[in-house]
Amino acid sequence: MIPSQRLSSTRSRRAVVFLAACAAFAAVAALPTEDAAAATPEQRPIDIGAARLLPLGTVVTVEGSVTVPSGLLSSGGSLDQGFAIKDHTGGIYVSVATNLGLTLRQRAQVTGALADSNGFLILVPASTGDVEVRGRGPTVEPLWLRTGSVGPANQGLLVRVVGTITQPVAPDPPFGNQVVVDDGSGPVRIFVNTSTGIDVSGLVPGQLLSVTGLSDEFDTPEIDPRFQSDLSQPTDR
Repeated sequence: MIPSQRLSSTRSRRAVVFLAACAAFAAVAALPTEDAAAATPEQRPIDIGAARLLPLGTVVTVEGSVTVPSGLLSSGGSLDQGFAIKDHTGGIYVSVATNLGLTLRQRAQVTGALADSNGFLILVPASTGDVEVRGRGPTVEPLWLRTGSVGPANQGLLVRVVGTITQPVAPDPPFGNQVVVDDGSGPVRIFVNTSTGIDVSGLVPGQLLSVTGLSDEFDTPEIDPRFQSDLSQPTDR
């Protein structure tokens, strides 16, 4: 069931996840010397797809191209000025409290702890020093999906769907606005974060809408567009 409102008390759980993961990371650093060496994460990056299969709390190092710039989705969660990255095996959202100014196609290497945020797998660095910019990466094209296929299998990736708007835009202040689209395979929520500045005033039920964005989850799957150009009315499918 698609929730009608993101209550502040619920939304703040993303901040709790962030702080808890940082505390766990700090605890690793505080281990006795002989244990610390064994607990220190391997700095050689592993595939994001492989990292996503590891248990929560595991500290990993991954590298990928930025698909969601820093802070763009900040209105959706407290203490979250993060960004998303993708390699050839998968994508993941990096949750940080400081806007690091990462932009599209920058290549970032990140060491952090895997954590769950309302069903959304995120990576939480212990400090800003655990994020390194390593030049430019390749352009990332969105993965085409049916609306009913958005979910855990493609979570963290840049995706695109085309479907019909089935409900009026539902304001969810101060976080953003919700839109529901369906291509006949099942509905998916489009969550437009206030921080993106995207104008949804022209969207009405019955319109065909093309949506590009981050495959996210807040208890149920959703797509989070990044820019105004991520929402368009296609002339054909």
